[in-house]
Amino acid sequence: MDVVALLKGHRSIRKFTDQPIDDELAESIIRAGLSAATSSNLQGTTVIRVRNPETRAAIAELAGGQTYVETAAAFFVWCADLHRSAVACEMAGGEFRPGMTEHFVIAATDCAIAAQSAVCAAESVGLGICYIGGIRNDPAKMTELLGLPDQVAPLFGLCLGYPDQDPAIKPRLPLSVTLKEETYDESGDVAGIEAYDEQMRAYYHERTNGKIDRTWSADMSALLGKESRPHMRDYLQGQGLNKK
Repeated sequence: MDVVALLKGHRSIRKFTDQPIDDELAESIIRAGLSAATSSNLQGTTVIRVRNPETRAAIAELAGGQTYVETAAAFFVWCADLHRSAVACEMAGGEFRPGMTEHFVIAATDCAIAAQSAVCAAESVGLGICYIGGIRNDPAKMTELLGLPDQVAPLFGLCLGYPDQDPAIKPRLPLSVTLKEETYDESGDVAGIEAYDEQMRAYYHERTNGKIDRTWSADMSALLGKESRPHMRDYLQGQGLNKK
């Protein structure tokens, strides 16, 4: 398979067939993800597969009514995990220093890299995926549902299944805006974003049969012009993370 073409062809899938995913295949995909690069060999990722229909229904609800959490063949929660490393410190006779923001950044980065590697593996065998950031709407409830210990935080969910839709590929910002040479030269960014806004307007128009007239700039204004999950700081500190 052409890996570059695979990566460029990514789409989020929100409608899945009833075809199950074999456990061996699911484990192979997760194993591929966990084989990704990890800073200092921390391996600060824990993946929890949720099968219980009641738990998945509860997660779908707290994620904002994202029903594909329930209908996907498999659903996983990806967690940044420093708890396991703390146990290892004690096993080695050392002392774990909790609350370091840098350590959480390492674990969160590890988790994202591993998840995307798993996504590539899944898409290479014909599966579709959808990330679920909405689990952070109520991380305390997620912690309760999953029985997470101190030093572990759920970052996002991941739906896997066989696609029952064929959505268009969402355009990305032009490379002239996101790839810089030597320094952060933004002299052409406004023009590039304006062109991208028109591309996104056309994308939404085609996707919704003219029902939505939106641009990327408008989306960013709506997203970043208000507070976003302000509970996250207190939640992370409550889990023993991001205190220093």
